Amino acid sequence: MGRNGSGKTTLFRLMTGAQQPTSGTVSRQPGLKMALLEQHRDFGDAVTVWEAAAGEFSELLALEQALARQAELIGQAGEAVTEQMLFKYDRDLERFSREGGYTLAPRVDAVLQGLGFDPELGRSQPVEQLSGGERGRLGLARQLVSGAEVLLLDEPTNHLDLETTRWLEEYLRGTDKTVLLISHDRSFISNVADHILHLEAETAIPYTGDYRSFVVQRDERRLSQQRAFDKQRKVIAGEEDYIRRNIAGQNSKQAKGRRKRLGRLPRLSAPGGDDASSMGLALEVSERGGDQVVVARNVTLRIEDRTLVEKFTGTIRRGDIVGLIGSNGSGKSTFLRALMGEHDVASGELTIGGSIQPSYYRQDMAQVPRDKTLYEVINSLRPRWERRQIQGHLGRFGFSGEEAHRRTDTLSGGEQARVALAMMVLSKANLLILDEPTNHLDIESVETLEDAISGYEGTVLLVSHDRAMLEALTSRVWVLHERHITDFPGSFVEWEDQSREREHAAAVAAAEEESLRRLKERKATRVRESNTSDQRSALRESRRRADAAEKEIATLEEQISRLTRLLEDPELYLTRDGTQKSVVAGKELEEVKRRLDAVFSEWTAATELIEKLSTEQVRTPR
Repeated sequence: MGRNGSGKTTLFRLMTGAQQPTSGTVSRQPGLKMALLEQHRDFGDAVTVWEAAAGEFSELLALEQALARQAELIGQAGEAVTEQMLFKYDRDLERFSREGGYTLAPRVDAVLQGLGFDPELGRSQPVEQLSGGERGRLGLARQLVSGAEVLLLDEPTNHLDLETTRWLEEYLRGTDKTVLLISHDRSFISNVADHILHLEAETAIPYTGDYRSFVVQRDERRLSQQRAFDKQRKVIAGEEDYIRRNIAGQNSKQAKGRRKRLGRLPRLSAPGGDDASSMGLALEVSERGGDQVVVARNVTLRIEDRTLVEKFTGTIRRGDIVGLIGSNGSGKSTFLRALMGEHDVASGELTIGGSIQPSYYRQDMAQVPRDKTLYEVINSLRPRWERRQIQGHLGRFGFSGEEAHRRTDTLSGGEQARVALAMMVLSKANLLILDEPTNHLDIESVETLEDAISGYEGTVLLVSHDRAMLEALTSRVWVLHERHITDFPGSFVEWEDQSREREHAAAVAAAEEESLRRLKERKATRVRESNTSDQRSALRESRRRADAAEKEIATLEEQISRLTRLLEDPELYLTRDGTQKSVVAGKELEEVKRRLDAVFSEWTAATELIEKLSTEQVRTPR
């Protein structure tokens, strides 16, 4: 952890050997494999999304395809099958199993599914068709699938929605790999990390424990450092006063001795805390505005032939802080653009109150001009300001001195975010429309923004994947799910508590998907059975058991899908009866999942016996 520019990414590059230290050495265990998500998302020769995610396991994928072709040929050959064909199949199958072939495809599919991709579509979807955010998620998938022992994750939750971030937390908690991550998502760090390395004031200080423990230890350390600094400063002031009074007098010798000792004294530095370089962010309103800030009546939003929001009616009132949440691609940003008049409403009305002045913080930073200096950007908003006022305003957002004359197209993502906030402050709007405002900001800046919104007297519509911010600020939640927006009349904390079964349903559905993919993989690489063996009855019984298990798996799959759809519906959690119904459905879902695991184990045992008997009967002389 540390502020933007403190050296976190550089530290990763030192670990991998991509960069050498100015002094000192970096030691790595011989043969240790590390995976670092590169900024440019290089997927090598991979053509499809699935191939890119599989990464280094391309040879194993080719072997899987070869096994499927061999199994087809052996089945077609019948009694004409040769020992050479069987030997090659046995050898390749043994290698496929030894190198994790049966678990690779389900693992790739599970990671893709968890990160918001369709695994089946991914087998044919070209990488070149992906957006920047999708390429970021695919790069993360490639890392998680890799055989590296150490994962270096640089801002892994960027481009992830709330559900996907939760999935990643579960995945990282369950992995046996060592994980080093850079993140500004406080909830994510709290739920994943057990050690913290804090880069601050050109030092790196290690802490043991999670994020909450780190905050306590950091504050205690800063307090102790401040006390020591104040004590030394008091001692130095006393010594300097003595020297000044006695340097030319009767005690000149003692004064000179003290001056010499004072010159050799190592000086303590003041603690480099949040106040040292945090943004001077204060959000004010120029006028109070009316009570009805945003009104939606039967609103339907579409992009081409796809419906994003259907017949939504709702109102945001003065002073509300509404969190708009939903999966990536569900239409949250489109809803904000429609509210600002930048996207047509297919039907209904979506309006901002007549006395309401909005300020729109765009996720893509399009509000920051790309052809101006920082000074020109602020001057265009405050043409009557003097130079010192413009530079003073920029200085409060971390741009001092000559930095005021930098062009905006040379700024990093974090710097552009601070410019966007500097512009938003000047608007003195009474409605803030914020689309992922925490992207690119370091934790200290996120906390500063959070404090500013908390003290803001206007109204806020917030789209964010930062759970800590949603938990701290929201008074209401709009949940966008399957074209429907549910207006939840409570905070995000209350929404999470009341809809806990939704997360449970998603986890069960993901596990069920992985089981079914494992089933398909085993079927794809299995030798077709012949009906000419003396062991025909044993084969027949094994096939009967496998078929019965497959039928029950299909039935259980339908039950899981039904229960998952029920539990994923936000409307279920708006009433006490609905919440109680979700608990009952959650218990039923867990029971169905346990039965599915048992039936899948039965199917696996039956198919393994079929494989064994099929190979033996083909080898038996006719």
